Amino acid sequence: MIPFIRNSAFGTCIAVLSCLTAMAQNPVICDRYTPDPAPYVHGDTLYLFVDHDEDVTQNGYFTMKDWLLYSTVDMVNWTYRGTPLTGETFKAWAKTDNDCWASQCIERNGKWYWYCTATIKGEAYPGIGVAVANNPAGPYVDPIKKPLVKGWFKIDPSVIIDDNGQAYLFYGNNMLWYTKLNKNMTSITGGEKEVKTKDENAFGPFKGYNDDGTGKTNFEEASWIYKRDGKYYLEYAAGGVPEHWAYSTADKITGPWTYQGKVMGQADGSFTIHGGSVEFKGHHYLFYHNGKLPGGGGYKRATCVEEFTRNADGSLPLIKATTKGVNPLQNVDPYVRQEAETINQCQGVKCMGDYNGCYVTNISNGDYIKVRSVDFGEAGAKSFTARVRTKQKGTLFIRIGTKSATIKGRVSIESTDGEWQDFTCDLSSAITGVRDLFFTFQGSGSSLFDFDSWQFSSEPTAVSAQHPNLQSKQSQAFSLGGQRVNSASQKGIQIVDGKKIIK
Repeated sequence: MIPFIRNSAFGTCIAVLSCLTAMAQNPVICDRYTPDPAPYVHGDTLYLFVDHDEDVTQNGYFTMKDWLLYSTVDMVNWTYRGTPLTGETFKAWAKTDNDCWASQCIERNGKWYWYCTATIKGEAYPGIGVAVANNPAGPYVDPIKKPLVKGWFKIDPSVIIDDNGQAYLFYGNNMLWYTKLNKNMTSITGGEKEVKTKDENAFGPFKGYNDDGTGKTNFEEASWIYKRDGKYYLEYAAGGVPEHWAYSTADKITGPWTYQGKVMGQADGSFTIHGGSVEFKGHHYLFYHNGKLPGGGGYKRATCVEEFTRNADGSLPLIKATTKGVNPLQNVDPYVRQEAETINQCQGVKCMGDYNGCYVTNISNGDYIKVRSVDFGEAGAKSFTARVRTKQKGTLFIRIGTKSATIKGRVSIESTDGEWQDFTCDLSSAITGVRDLFFTFQGSGSSLFDFDSWQFSSEPTAVSAQHPNLQSKQSQAFSLGGQRVNSASQKGIQIVDGKKIIK
């Protein structure tokens, strides 16, 4: 992002967070604005660390008060993991009410290190701090209570651990620096160094660029550093404002760097672009943000993702931004309990919670949740259970294919006095095959109930009651990616006093 450029011409309307159509998959997160995506692959899970543009901006500028976490195992259904960091996390040195800018997180030796940009308390310039946790969802603490680096234009951290174990932090706006991190990942050594280039136009003063991707371009911000097949890649926002996405390569991480080309054009509806590419389960993905979530714009941006194929020589192609997004890597198993906050698309609802557990709330009449590519099998599902809490009445409808399709199941929800409780219904007919699942809601009031989890059964409710196959909230484990598995030991999950702890 660009914290030093103000432009009141970009959208300041109140957000209406809904998806354009059931077929559109970009943006991938629909209940909030999620700029500056920083994907990180860990085992069979892709974690998405993002900033958060508030629904209402202050003075028509970036309004960012916290950082969010999502995860996926299939690339199309995203699980909200909470709001692990806020400005308060860095209260020892940073402004706490705004300016929670771009970040990136990495795991090392079982610890998670989240590098974040914030404004220095009492100053106008930023610093980059680090928060540490034992698992990606937190809780995080600021162990050093000061920024690692600080100064004008020192923003947008990107972190890498090289093959020899040496970690580096890259950062900058208009200029690009790097520094070595000590093994503790919370201190630096050797001072800050400016990135060297072979081509003066690669990172030098703004020279302009051709929109067709030809010619040279300058570094703007949003560095994204990684290594592949012995070569170092540096992706970044380039070209001045509006930005596009470009990259350079080097044989050594310290450079010199050579400009290679444009990767993606200007983001739709946003004068900034920020993200990075990763490989996940044999597929290559580019994450970025745009301003196309309803109500969005230059100061209300949303994460998108595209799949691409690297060229034979390892170079990056010119990638087109789409609304279609990507295809699923695997299907959801509806016969084990799934988190309600695992969502493909939605309208109206909000995800809340923290490392102790998350859930869907703010459910109103006419809202919906879509879960993509659910595999009901040949025999099919015959009954359904939802875990909710409420102090009023409401109805949850089950539909297949679209949010307006024929109702396959109806869960009538009564008051639970604010406690979590399971409600079950039989389906009108068995649901079979791989289908897109829709939950729609009906009732009066602005928040009908909180929705924690759901599960289908291959037996009607009368049989399920005699032979229950639903595990309790406390004993049922879930995978790091948000989709349930049968054994806690399979995914390194531990349940402590009814709380879900990721080892």
